[in-house]
Amino acid sequence: MRRRSLLLSVPAGLVTLAACGNDKADSSKASDSGSPSAAAPSAAPSPKIVSGPLPAITAGTKFGEKPTVAKGSGAPSKDLAVKTVIAGGGRTVAENDYIQANYLGQVWATAKVFDNSYDRRTPLVIQLSRGSIIDGWRYGLVGKKVGSRVEMAVPPTWGYGPQGNTQAGIKGTDTLVFVVDIENSFNAKSSAKGKDVPQNNADLPKVGTNTDGAAPSIDVPKAAAPKNLVAEYVIEGDGPVVKAENSVLVQYKGVLWDTGKEFDSTYKRHALTSFSLQQVVKGWAQGLTGKKVGSRVLIVIPPSLGYGDNPPPNSGIKKDSVLVFSVDILAAM
Repeated sequence: MRRRSLLLSVPAGLVTLAACGNDKADSSKASDSGSPSAAAPSAAPSPKIVSGPLPAITAGTKFGEKPTVAKGSGAPSKDLAVKTVIAGGGRTVAENDYIQANYLGQVWATAKVFDNSYDRRTPLVIQLSRGSIIDGWRYGLVGKKVGSRVEMAVPPTWGYGPQGNTQAGIKGTDTLVFVVDIENSFNAKSSAKGKDVPQNNADLPKVGTNTDGAAPSIDVPKAAAPKNLVAEYVIEGDGPVVKAENSVLVQYKGVLWDTGKEFDSTYKRHALTSFSLQQVVKGWAQGLTGKKVGSRVLIVIPPSLGYGDNPPPNSGIKKDSVLVFSVDILAAM
């Protein structure tokens, strides 16, 4: 298990923390537990991947449209059936990448839809890693390209197992059919994308504007720290505006105002992180709300909106520290 991000290791009383064992917040916002993200770690063997059988998509056949899928005909394969219905031209998805995707899931034998993100108008953002998502997705989507529509028939072994998912109406014998539109993917090299914004205030830290996946520099001035929250664009993206109730997928680096010393970084861990803005210190929640996806944001957090006099143990953060962050907002959900 990866060590928990400092951003989620916030003392009780500063923010409300969801119960979690690592640095991944629930990013699905699914309507029920039939979401493909609702999966426990699996010991199932790697599946054989076959091309069918798969039921026909009878309506909503374009990428991004909510599909209508026929009932399965005959017995489904006992292997994992995967077909690229529409081939995209974007980057190739790898295991442990995060993907942003719209999807519909239904039961093979009945065509009963148990979950879909199209009606919620909020794509799923999830990591294709063991324990984060059902194995059918983890094996079936790796190697596909962004912009692709993929149809899969997932037997119980690589779905919810013999226990099924009673809350979603899925039996332990049900093969599940998914249509997945892969809108984007992200990995540890992902960065902000947009236009550089002038950093003309000499009293504020200057943040590097490289977008090569390496950690940006943060140069803290020899000046008194601001007493109020600072949240300014370094690179302004053109994505949707982040809302207070959103979860976000980010790259970030944090340093101390007093010393410029780095105390936390996703770049150093080579791992993105996702979390709800209701799970982090107030400075993060307030600083990212209203900013555009795709942006790099400088956030300077005074103690009253950070960790105050109760910083995380062994974090290198002293009491009443002013914190400086560079945050790349990769996705919001």
